[in-house]
Amino acid sequence: MNKLDFIEGKATQIRRDLLKMIVNAGTGHTAGSLSNTDIMTVLFYEVMDMKVDDPDWEDRDRFILSKGHSVESYYTILADKGYFDKEELNTFCQYKSRLIGHPNNKVPGVEMNTGALGHGLAIATGIAKAAKMSKKDYKVYTLMGDGEQAEGSVWEAAMAAAHFKLDNLVGIVDRNNLQITDNTERVMTLEPLADKWKSFGWEVIEVDGHNYQELIDAFSESEKNNGKPTLILANTIKGKGVSFMENKVEWHHGLPSAEELAQALEELSSQKEVKQNV
Repeated sequence: MNKLDFIEGKATQIRRDLLKMIVNAGTGHTAGSLSNTDIMTVLFYEVMDMKVDDPDWEDRDRFILSKGHSVESYYTILADKGYFDKEELNTFCQYKSRLIGHPNNKVPGVEMNTGALGHGLAIATGIAKAAKMSKKDYKVYTLMGDGEQAEGSVWEAAMAAAHFKLDNLVGIVDRNNLQITDNTERVMTLEPLADKWKSFGWEVIEVDGHNYQELIDAFSESEKNNGKPTLILANTIKGKGVSFMENKVEWHHGLPSAEELAQALEELSSQKEVKQNV
């Protein structure tokens, strides 16, 4: 099996598992987790240097999920990689579970508690600055939502990261054009988003956020940006992989019925990547 087939297979497995987890819990941020699944899969299975058997390894790459409400893909990937038993996914958002609705650093593999939008990039900037001061080579990655770009703290951190020349920092924007109430441009105009990041001193790479090769190439290109942090603007589809959820704002926090779950799983099972993961 080649690399891209493997990543494709994992991404659909993660989509299937997170949908089942959400329905079992009776809650979850469905569409945003589906839109970021391909980005997360490339990061965790291809890009980042981490040790499952040593989550606190000093030289590990760091990941901060700034759009913390879309934690479902994160937990599902960590379980699949072996950071904790997959059976624990059945406790998601249940009483006394550590798998709460936003990242929880009591879970192996989770660096920081996040969820208040606008904080992830600032945290990642501090970690990247600490790496420079300690002469460490690890990279720091943070995934932000596009609605989150309206937070002023994002831009304060962006300015600081460029000022300190944090070329060990990679920000990713899940640009699915929808937030909880409406299209992002109707809520708060973001465009020209790429130009804004460039004007703050970042190297910007725009990609199809569902194209595995483009994502891999973008992360590889980020290694060459000496003296500048990198922003990967990943154009995505909210609800990706499930036809009746795609580009529908109501699925931001929508909960599939049993019948809708069955339809979603059937759609995903028809995709070639699932065949190696059944």
